[in-house]
Amino acid sequence: MKALIIILLSTFSLNHLFGQQSPSSQSMEIEQLKKDVLALNKDVNNIQMNLGKAENKFKRGIGMATLGYSVTIAGGLMLGRKNDDLGKILLVSGGAIGITGTILMVDAFKYLGRAAKKRP
Repeated sequence: MKALIIILLSTFSLNHLFGQQSPSSQSMEIEQLKKDVLALNKDVNNIQMNLGKAENKFKRGIGMATLGYSVTIAGGLMLGRKNDDLGKILLVSGGAIGITGTILMVDAFKYLGRAAKKRP
């Protein structure tokens, strides 16, 4: 019984000696934690900003591509009729607008890459 008490007391005293940290190391850990939280907050803000940019550019690209390819279809329907020249113009201009919209949609993905830190 005495041996058990001696073992328990020595265990508690060793735990007390080695388990506590000095106040300066605690304040250093708190400061490091604050820095980590601020860095994490900065990263989240950066991700949200890049996602917002990607969303806006992607929506603009979808709108332009839809408009451009609709004009292309309208121009194709006019071919071989009395407005043949207008149909050719609509085909070319609609195709150009549609390709521009597609490029905008593809370009929107660079912001997603930045949010994922795949690109500098």
